[in-house]
Amino acid sequence: MKESIPPILRPEHVQPVSLVELAMRFDLRWVSEPQDASLTGISMNTNDLRSGDLFVAMPGLKSHGAKFAPAAITAGAAAIVTDSAGAALLGHPEVPVLLLEDPRSHLGDLAAFVYGNLPGSVPKLFATTGTNGKTSTSYILEAILRQLGVVTGLTSTAERHIAGEVIVSRLTTPESTEMQALIARMKERNVTAVAIEVSAQALSQLRVDGLHFDVAGFTNLSHDHLDDYADMEAYLAAKAQLFTKKRADRAVISLDSQYGQRIVALSEIPTKTVTMKSDVAADYIVKVTEEVPSHTAFELSGPDGTLTSHLPLIGAHMASNAGLAIAMLVEGGFAFADIAQAIGGGIHAYLPGRTERVTGATGPDVYVDFGHSPDAFLNTLAAVRKVTTGKVIMCFGADGDRDASKRPEMARVAADGCDILVITDHHPRFEDPVSIRATLLEAAKTHRPELEVHEVSPPEAAIRFAVSLAQPGDSILWAGPGHQDYRDIKGVRTPYSARAEARAALQEQGWS
Repeated sequence: MKESIPPILRPEHVQPVSLVELAMRFDLRWVSEPQDASLTGISMNTNDLRSGDLFVAMPGLKSHGAKFAPAAITAGAAAIVTDSAGAALLGHPEVPVLLLEDPRSHLGDLAAFVYGNLPGSVPKLFATTGTNGKTSTSYILEAILRQLGVVTGLTSTAERHIAGEVIVSRLTTPESTEMQALIARMKERNVTAVAIEVSAQALSQLRVDGLHFDVAGFTNLSHDHLDDYADMEAYLAAKAQLFTKKRADRAVISLDSQYGQRIVALSEIPTKTVTMKSDVAADYIVKVTEEVPSHTAFELSGPDGTLTSHLPLIGAHMASNAGLAIAMLVEGGFAFADIAQAIGGGIHAYLPGRTERVTGATGPDVYVDFGHSPDAFLNTLAAVRKVTTGKVIMCFGADGDRDASKRPEMARVAADGCDILVITDHHPRFEDPVSIRATLLEAAKTHRPELEVHEVSPPEAAIRFAVSLAQPGDSILWAGPGHQDYRDIKGVRTPYSARAEARAALQEQGWS
């Protein structure tokens, strides 16, 4: 089946900008004869290029973007910006050409200029980074903003939100051209505050260039993405880029992971701290007051007083994310007292695929979660255990063609936290799923030989097997798929919904 990719969002109405003005602002040199043009967009990808766009031809891993200039011109490119290598490949195109060395490092600023996202003209921007909790914190932050009466935007792994409109995401953090177009569209819809999930890769690949955040937040750091970074120090350094004067005005950093203090020490900007740990000093202290299947209640104490609230999510780590979100809003200029009043009756947040309970009125509880790292498993299993009176059954698989070094630890953490373990497939991509499962099985059985462990493939069968083992009072945690609506099998996005499969499995066993 053909892969379905969500569209790139652009503003509906663009005030054209002058190519001559752009050349002057960025001190670009003309390769062709100087000639003005009206620019209404910007693209580095001919698949998304639209008439009136500035085509930025950059060197890639396999070829130079300048080789696609004829296709760009056919699609309506009004002008081309490229480097010396690209200019040598262009020949004499019929559109103006300007020279810019290392165009990737200027792409965000170019896009901000084209879309009119200049300093002072954009909404308040709240950025959250960390291994786990980025999406949850962003959704919680946006929910609180809505309860404060703010018109909001959000961009996350799961979705984009624009003043209530919901669109499925393409990447955790989109390319800088797409991000700037998205911000411009949000401005059209009168959005005044945006929650943005920022991955380490987005920082390393300059996807948030051209943006300056009002507040940057840090959740935690744990073993993940070591297929992209040489080691944990390199991964930490990538995250730390967000906490520089170039990127943000202020910071709020959670001290709940061992790397929190490291980020505080590296931060170049005014920084506040938040923690759930009773033996750690911080500006904001989170205390969990109740954990039940329907919600988690908490208390947050800070420089301006104490508030109480709850959110419809399980787990102490979700209370920690809420504390971080609230502190970020205070640092962003929202009054603590106003926040306390707005969320006194609870935070109305819905997080797709984040420990999402898909159970009906009867039967065992089934939670579908996006977590795919050892630390995510640890926190989520602890949350499920806290609200379960019977057995905890875990079902999970591991990503193919991604960081394989974390797989044994994922299996060990899973084995420690459950009573029955079902190992299955996730996104095999181009890797052999049998081999992935074998690694997980060996690690789990070696770590906890007495544990009941099953291997079931494919995941549609695995969740049905897990449900067949469960009774009322038991809980099943299906970790990995979360909100995603596909599985990546040999490069093909096969339609698939863990939430739908879990509900079907419950119904087939006679549960509502």
